[in-house]
Amino acid sequence: MKSETIISDQFYSSNSDTINKELSLNSSLFRVNSKSAKKENQTSNPLGTIVLVGTFILMLTGAFLVYKLQPDFDQFQIDRINSSWGFPFLIVAAALFFFQTGSFFYNLYLYIKYKPIESVSDELLPTCTVIVPAYNEGKLVWDTLLSLAESDFPEQKLQILAVDDGSKDDTWYWMQQAKIKLGDRLSIYQQPENKGKRHALYRGFELGTGEIFVTVDSDSIVKKDTLRNLVSPFVVNEKCGAVAGNVHVLNNKKALLPKMLNVSFVMSFEFMRSAESMLGSVLCTPGAAAAYRSDAVFACLPEWIDQKFMGQPSDIGEDRAMTNMILKQGFHVLFQRNAYVLTNVPEEYTGLYKMFIRWGRSNVRENIMMAQYVFKDFRKESKFGARLLFLNQSLKIIMAYPFLLFMLLFIAVHPLLFVSSTLLSILIVSSFSVLFYAKRYSFSDAFWAYSYSIFYTFSLFWITPYAIATANKRGWLTRGLSEVKQV
Repeated sequence: MKSETIISDQFYSSNSDTINKELSLNSSLFRVNSKSAKKENQTSNPLGTIVLVGTFILMLTGAFLVYKLQPDFDQFQIDRINSSWGFPFLIVAAALFFFQTGSFFYNLYLYIKYKPIESVSDELLPTCTVIVPAYNEGKLVWDTLLSLAESDFPEQKLQILAVDDGSKDDTWYWMQQAKIKLGDRLSIYQQPENKGKRHALYRGFELGTGEIFVTVDSDSIVKKDTLRNLVSPFVVNEKCGAVAGNVHVLNNKKALLPKMLNVSFVMSFEFMRSAESMLGSVLCTPGAAAAYRSDAVFACLPEWIDQKFMGQPSDIGEDRAMTNMILKQGFHVLFQRNAYVLTNVPEEYTGLYKMFIRWGRSNVRENIMMAQYVFKDFRKESKFGARLLFLNQSLKIIMAYPFLLFMLLFIAVHPLLFVSSTLLSILIVSSFSVLFYAKRYSFSDAFWAYSYSIFYTFSLFWITPYAIATANKRGWLTRGLSEVKQV
């Protein structure tokens, strides 16, 4: 399988001349000095090495303990089955296991069948309005706007709008500098006060004239052919209402968390969204890079800007909400693996868990919204895929508390059995992520999937239950944290 590969803080280079040609970047922002890149990759990070070695020690220790404690596991299973709650729990757990296993293999089948839509000619490309909302991004917005301006997209068909959402730093200055450099190719606007990303996007939608709207976060960099690849599905598929871009991590050489998240993002986008795209039902078009048919946007724009949850205005999850409303109209939502965007992610634990809480709350809210139409006749074509994806998402939410309680009980009664079995499970389950990333990109970086799974399991397991309990709360949470991406 040929790989459209991205690496480090720029795009990965491939040994294949064909792929190198496909991924070549004429933009100065993306030219890779092969010698320095190779030197950087060969330079080991002591802390990273320690974490990876520690990860393998933990997993192998867990596997060894499971082997040595097998009699204790057998007795635990017998005691659980003989208890009043044990057998029903076993039935439910088995049913969920078979459902998740079946879903995984079905997704694998869909992934194998998936192919991104090739870009169309200049003549066929629709007019496009790119909207870049920004809040306290500083010079990052300059890099974003220049990468968009250097896109391989006909200038006469491309409108770029940047909206400063009442930033308190020098974001507006860098927008002005970009305006000076790009001239009429860029239009910049400033909100009188900080009203939130949704309102900044709304202003862009109101001002935009393109047949297709593209939204790009102000700390993201697009590849030269990203815009062309992102909007091409609208030309070849009249039922396409939105398209999700392929998000990779920009700052994955700066800290350990971005290294882990880069592997996680590849699984989330290139595996799961490829499968969802085959069903025409990608559940979330990411803020980092997404495209929408303008007619579909205007059909739901009043509802979207005035969206409320439990009586409070929704100031989070604008991307998932827009996707949901477009799916509800009967449109297909697709994923373009060849539409790459590099974006910043949190580098510290505080920023990461706050970002996950925001995503978790949005997930709860939009699943409730999706439940109102997914089992109705919202689409002329097959609705099976959308319903399956909805059920899968809903089960994770519904079972969050039962499994949390079981986990806490397991820890209290048999802490050693819990830790050892969990570590062995991570070794087994995460091996697919490792193999997937190694096949697509880098063998050495693939092992971060193990570290991320351990990190998430033992330090972020509380996110979903907490997000469910606080789904009605407002707030971006991560604004003001300079190291945190706003998505």
